[in-house]
Amino acid sequence: MKKRYFLLSLLVAAGLAHADDAAIKQSLAKLGLQQMEIQPSPLPGMKTVLTESGVLYVSEDGKQFIQGPLYDISGAQPINVTNKLLEKKVDALSSEMIVYKAPKEQHVITVFTDITCGYCHKLHSQMADYNALGITVRYLAFPREGMNGQVAKEMKSIWCVADRKKAFDAAMKGETPAAADCKIDLARHYQLGILYGIQGTPAILLQNSMMIPGYQGPQEMKKLLDSQKTGG
Repeated sequence: MKKRYFLLSLLVAAGLAHADDAAIKQSLAKLGLQQMEIQPSPLPGMKTVLTESGVLYVSEDGKQFIQGPLYDISGAQPINVTNKLLEKKVDALSSEMIVYKAPKEQHVITVFTDITCGYCHKLHSQMADYNALGITVRYLAFPREGMNGQVAKEMKSIWCVADRKKAFDAAMKGETPAAADCKIDLARHYQLGILYGIQGTPAILLQNSMMIPGYQGPQEMKKLLDSQKTGG
């Protein structure tokens, strides 16, 4: 009898979850949002929803939502819960990153970049300095004009050649990438950037899920990374 009651409870809970998701999808569709991934939320009565416009926290009846980072302040330092939940999506793209590995690696940063961005060029021109300080730099594509523009096509050409680093280095010096095509979907990079709330490049993601908007010089970056590692 207890087993039957337990199974019935699970079925009811599953039905309620499905109903909640349907209400959320219907409400967000009114706002023009079609692509969404609904997950549990640490906020009571809310769901976490990953959309093409970023991360939302939506009431289970779909009538209210909050947009913006959620922080856990229960520990010694605030933790960006919103960014933390995106870690698996970053890991899923690790094989597609263009990586400049430090010989004596101490830190790893993931940079959302655009080949037409001046400060992205500046950052890349100092790659030897970042690497010498023990900072490995991993690149993901974030064409600022969106995925339908010319920059997105040129960046895909870079990601589609055998020697991505050589093509990327050339593009960062101002050369136009030779046209190339393949099955890689840079929209996944771009959409991940949107989920992080990125509005400009370079945007630098640290290993603790902190997002640093804008350029940081090698010495500045090293100082910041060291302070984050020690909790200072």
